This record gives sequence, C-alpha cells and structure tokens, in this order.
Amino acid sequence: MDQLAADRPRTDVGLRPSSYLGLPERFYQRAPLAPVAAPKLIKLNERLATEIGLDPKALASEEGVAILAGNASQPGVTPLALAYAGHQFGQFVPQLGDGRALLIGEAVAAGGRRFDVQLKGSGRTQFSRGADGRAGLGPVLREYVVSEAMAALGIPTARTLAAVSTGETVWRETPQPGAIVARVAASHLRIGTFQYFAARQDEEALRLLADHAIERHYPELRDDPERHLSLLKAVIAAQAQLVARWMLVGFIHGVMNTDNMTISGETIDYGPCAFMDAYHPATVFSSIDARGRYAYANQPNIAVWNLARLAETLLPLIDPDEDKAIEAAKEALSGFQAAYEEPFHAGVRRKLGLATEEPEDLALAADFLNLMAEDGVDFTLAFRALSDDAADDGARTRSLFTSVEDFDAWMARWRARIARESVGAADRAGAMRAVNPKYIPRNHRVEEVIRAAVDRNDFAPFESLVAVLARPFDEQPEHEEYVRPPAPEERVLRTFCGT
Repeated sequence: MDQLAADRPRTDVGLRPSSYLGLPERFYQRAPLAPVAAPKLIKLNERLATEIGLDPKALASEEGVAILAGNASQPGVTPLALAYAGHQFGQFVPQLGDGRALLIGEAVAAGGRRFDVQLKGSGRTQFSRGADGRAGLGPVLREYVVSEAMAALGIPTARTLAAVSTGETVWRETPQPGAIVARVAASHLRIGTFQYFAARQDEEALRLLADHAIERHYPELRDDPERHLSLLKAVIAAQAQLVARWMLVGFIHGVMNTDNMTISGETIDYGPCAFMDAYHPATVFSSIDARGRYAYANQPNIAVWNLARLAETLLPLIDPDEDKAIEAAKEALSGFQAAYEEPFHAGVRRKLGLATEEPEDLALAADFLNLMAEDGVDFTLAFRALSDDAADDGARTRSLFTSVEDFDAWMARWRARIARESVGAADRAGAMRAVNPKYIPRNHRVEEVIRAAVDRNDFAPFESLVAVLARPFDEQPEHEEYVRPPAPEERVLRTFCGT
C-alpha cells in the first residue's frame, strides 16, 4: 500500500466539507484515514449519487474508490468521527461516538439540500473503545439490501451509496472478508448526540447543537421564539411518522437505542433488523435482545421512551424555570400518541382497501392480525393476497389460514365493509397493491446473498435481490421465487449487529 496515496490530488467526486465543522471541536474528532490493502468496488448506487449531487463516474474511478474505501479523502475535506452518547438497551453510556465510522464530507443536491456521506467499517477512531473499527462483508451487504429496500418502500431512511471490499480479513465469530459501506443520510445527528452534551452539563454545546439541528432539518423554526420546544415537537412528529411506517410493513429495527434514533426522523443503523415473516406482535430477531425490549409491538412505546430522553436534554433550552420546562416537555411528549395513530390508522385502512372511515374499521384490522398471529400467517403475503382478492371472488387469502371458519367469518365482515363504499373492485385492488408490497428483503434471502458472496465470492444473487426489491409493489412474474416465505429449515431467527 502506497502510504503517500492519501496525500495526492484526487478526482473531485463532488464532496464538500461537512457543515459540522462549524461547531466547536468538542463535537467531533478529526480522524486520520486508515487505509485498507486492496479496495475494490462491489456496487455503486449511481442513481443515488446523481440525485444528491455527486459524480458517479468519478466515484467509480480508481481514485473515487480510494475515497469510498477510506484510503484517500476529497481535497479540502476533513474526515470526522462524531461524538455522541446513548442508552443501549436502557443502560446509559456517556460516551459512544463513531467508533468505526467516518464522516467524509457532504453532498449538496439541486436546491441546496445537504447530505452527510459516511463510511462505516473504515477503521479505528478515538471512539473505538478497543474495537478494530472494521466491518465484515455480510453486514455491509445486509445494510445495502435493507436500506435500499426501505427507500423503495417509501420509508425515510439512510441510503447506501456504495459497498467496497477491502482485501483484508476481519475477525468476529469466524474470519470474514472485510468491507466498507458508504451511506448517505440527511445528517447523523442522534438523540444520543444531545445526551453526550447533557451528560457533561454543557448547555452552550446543547444550544449550538439544537440550533444546528434546526438549521439543518427544520429551518422553518429558526425564527420561532420557542424554537427549542418546537424542535422537540418536530422530532416527536417525525419519529412517530417513521415508526408508524415501520409497523405497516412489518419492519423490526432491532436496536432502538437512543444513539440509533435520528433527529431527522430517518431510519439508521441496519444491524439486527428484519422484516417479519409469520406475524406475531412479540417477534424479536436481534441476537442481543434477550428480553424483547425492541420487539415489533414495543417499537412505538420505545420511541416515546427515547423521545423522553431527548426532552430531558432540552429542558435548559426550553425554559430557565425547570418546572415550566418539564411541563412543556410533558405536553409535547403527550402528542406522540396522536402523531403515531393518525398515520398508522390511516395506513391500516389503506392496507385493507378502505377509502372511508367507519368506527369498526380498527377492530376489523385487529381481528385480521389476531387471526394471522394464531395461525402463524405470513404478514406480507396476507395483505398482498387480500389485495388480489379485492378484485374478484378468489380465495388466495383463505388458503393461508388453517382456522378456516374463523377466517371465513372475518372475510364476510370485510366484504360487507368494502361493499359500503363506491370504489370499484379493480381500483380498490390497485390501491391496495400500491401499499401492500409483494417483495420485501426476507431474512432467508438476505442470508443467501451473504453466503454466496462470503463463501463463493458470488455477487450475482446480491445484484438480483437488489433489483427485485427496487420495485416492491410491482408484479414481477419472473421473480416469483422471491415472494416465497422461508421453509422451516430456512428460517432465520436471529440477526446480528456485525460490530
């Protein structure tokens, strides 16, 4: 490895210095690059690069890949490791920070919207706490597949710009090929970022951070006389909307620690995440969530708990009178339930093909989910089959259930309900297919992709899965195998963070 490579002039891929540099240096560490042996581009998300104002041709060049691998930096851009704290499974850790990530600059899209570009798996930083700062190929491919699937589903998310192999081996339970993922987010500001400074009683830093978050994500609040309370309310609304969208597609984040919850309301950190196959509200996939803290049904409550931690950090900014600040924060947090229920209930009605509202609609939905839980019916298949059944008298959904009599009784109620609307059958079916995906990143398929790449250096399954998931709502008859839920021997019951 040419150790002088990082100092040579590089192709301009379009990266700009991070606006985070406008904050004091206690917010971050200027991090040296940790070059890898033999970087090789696995996949570049060319469309995303163009959308955010980067040059895909330059990124795909040898010099561009060196930047994506952390072997070189864009001229004039300083790589940064960000400081933050966080509650991990309910336990507060006062210093975490980017232990295996580097912010390598910002992309500026048309219209001026800014995006962080961050490398994950790029090596040790001052926040690494003894770890190697690297990532294995499997977690990198998982992040690419799942984050891009979430984007195609219309869920706010960090995106994957590129995956790069390093030519090195990382050691976890077993030796694995090393890799780096370049991800893009509106920012990497977290609830844990605020906790970092609150734990140090650094009110000046909290104020600077809050104003930076407002300028970055909620500029409409900059002249609000109660802007810090309004910031809390805006984050509450964004997170409520986000979690509602997760719930509507059966997504389980797996590690809803406060350091994994963004101020922007984007999904971030795809470690032990998964989409449910068989529906059950207590479903957990994370290998480290022994008590089910982050189970599917717990996600809205955990979001409120996390937001309460954010509210605690903002109290000195909301009002100098602590009692008044606490009351204002409590009132803001009480708005979460309505902010969550409105999009969730509206989404449930759309999933059932209901264009109007009636008092018993939510009971109808709850009873459908209860039947699914009792019979172990696949969440995604059930709603997609119901979409198809809306257009005819087919029995696709019925075939998924073993409690046939109970299902028939429910189906009669649903038929009677949709009959009270003026929407035609074909239009209803089309509307339902537009919100009930046919293709999701099923755990066993993601594992197949990882095994092919890790064991055989075969990336064709990865490419195929990414292409299919880019069109989750479309009929793709040539890819019906991706619809199938796992056979018993294919089930993936635990996923890992890959640290």
